[in-house]
Amino acid sequence: MESNIRINNPADISVIVIYFLVVLAVGLWAMYSTNRGTVGGFFLAGRSMVWWPIGASLFASNIGSGHFVGIAGTAAAGGIAIGGYEWNALILVVVLGWLFVPIYVKAGVVTMPEYLRKRFGGKRIQVYLSVLSLILYIFTKISADIFSGAVFIQLAIGLNLYLAIIILLAITALYTITGGLAAVIYTDTLQTFIMVVGSFILMGFAFAEVGGYDAFMQKYMEAIPSNISYGNTTIKAECYTPRKDSFHIFRDAVTGDLPWPGLVFGLSILALWYWCTDQVIVQRCLSGKNMSHVKAGCIMCGYLKLLPMFIIVMPGMISRILYTGLRGLMLSVMLASLMSSLTSIFNSASTLFTMDIYTKIRSQPSEKELMLAGRAFMLLLIGISIAWVPVVQSAQNGQLFDYIQSITSYLGPPIAAVFLLAIFCKRVNEQGAFWGLMVGLLAGLSRMIAEFAYGTGNCVNPSNCPFIICGIHYLYFAMILFGVTAIVILAVSFMTKPIPDVHLYRLCWSLRNSKEERIDLDADEQDKADEKDEESVNEESKEELGCFRKAYNWFCGLDQQKGPKLSKEEEEALKKKLTDTSEVPLWRNVVNINGIILLTVAVFCHAFFA
Repeated sequence: MESNIRINNPADISVIVIYFLVVLAVGLWAMYSTNRGTVGGFFLAGRSMVWWPIGASLFASNIGSGHFVGIAGTAAAGGIAIGGYEWNALILVVVLGWLFVPIYVKAGVVTMPEYLRKRFGGKRIQVYLSVLSLILYIFTKISADIFSGAVFIQLAIGLNLYLAIIILLAITALYTITGGLAAVIYTDTLQTFIMVVGSFILMGFAFAEVGGYDAFMQKYMEAIPSNISYGNTTIKAECYTPRKDSFHIFRDAVTGDLPWPGLVFGLSILALWYWCTDQVIVQRCLSGKNMSHVKAGCIMCGYLKLLPMFIIVMPGMISRILYTGLRGLMLSVMLASLMSSLTSIFNSASTLFTMDIYTKIRSQPSEKELMLAGRAFMLLLIGISIAWVPVVQSAQNGQLFDYIQSITSYLGPPIAAVFLLAIFCKRVNEQGAFWGLMVGLLAGLSRMIAEFAYGTGNCVNPSNCPFIICGIHYLYFAMILFGVTAIVILAVSFMTKPIPDVHLYRLCWSLRNSKEERIDLDADEQDKADEKDEESVNEESKEELGCFRKAYNWFCGLDQQKGPKLSKEEEEALKKKLTDTSEVPLWRNVVNINGIILLTVAVFCHAFFA
């Protein structure tokens, strides 16, 4: 049986070889044509990106191979409701571009924990959020993507699982470690094109094979697996027949597998955490040339997010009716989704580590040291990812995606609450935010650990987890967790001293347009760091480098000459340009109109499939 699945015909193999060569070529081109020798160049692509690579990279970072396997599999079992996850993003990308990014840009930050440090002062929230984000990346996103991608390659080509993983990571690492965010964004753009075109061709074949949309609806409802015994037990009828509400997004609030209040409110909280506060997503927006480019990129991503319902969810449901061919093309699509999300996560994780954790270990590192620390951390992350695969492998029975979904549902809402209140409620302070995060973490972990201990169960073997712990749907739990965290944040904040406005100018919504000078809550530390930077630059310029060192610096982009030292006035002007959110009126109107169209389309899609 397995030999039929293997890719061994010249056409399929040549598609895959061409795919790898093109990706490498684009990665290397981006690596050598962009500034990657400074922190701003490596981690934020020199803030020079235009709208279309930003939009494509947002989409590609979001859609990983775990997405393809997980969503298609869930759709095959449960119908179109899982597509609601994709369409929820249409609204949240507008919230990201219009409400959140302007504040981040005005704050002049590179990472999300850095924003919270500026907003609240102190270091504990910044370090906590950085560490939690890195743990979530390793245990959910990276491991799931690598595992599902490698299993797919193993089935298709017959390679050893670990060999498949190492080849993939080697190619990915080459341009991510050396090229920085610009290389990642440009290769993401190519991957998006491959994913969308490949998935459309696959969708066309799938619908043609099944006989069109009406035939698809009818045949899906009749598609019952041929083998319905499980060991010695015969399975209950409702465990293998398609759900009656398979073609509805909004399902019963109590009995539905994805209840509609959870899909509308609970999912919006998770999407707020993911789309508006997650480093991987926001970093792409911070690389934008100006605010109009950022908003246009968000809109492009929104329009692309309309597609997964048709190119992933429905073909996943059709796979229940028939097995689709086009292996080489499908593998390229899978590799595109895998590599694009991995490169994005590696780059963002190294940014978090370098800017939020390494700078706490080394109080005043030089720019060169930061660049090397970021690259070294990527290598470490790749090592950890490979080591984690056997654990993911053992989480079988297809429950891996349930776990990932639930892990984010139990750890994401408190972070969403903190960011939302940090931006829109001036009165919230450091004590409130910290204790809100701690209470939220404990509540989320207690549910998560209980669920892991009892197992999530399935229709055939239900879990014996007590109703009070596991009976509440994870999307409802996300709503409760968000509410509890918000109440704790507000209660503690109102019982403690407020932060004076002089520290909050342009860091929260009500003061976003103030022109007064802001005094950072950790201004003294910043001054020391600036003095140290000057010293290290002077020392470095005196050094004479050997041939090996020159070659190494050239490969890592560290040879790019430092420009002449800027005067105080020039530095101020540059800082003002980087934190400027003004827009040309014509383009502002164009993106605003598109934003309204996208929201209208989102409402229509939900209503049509409700």
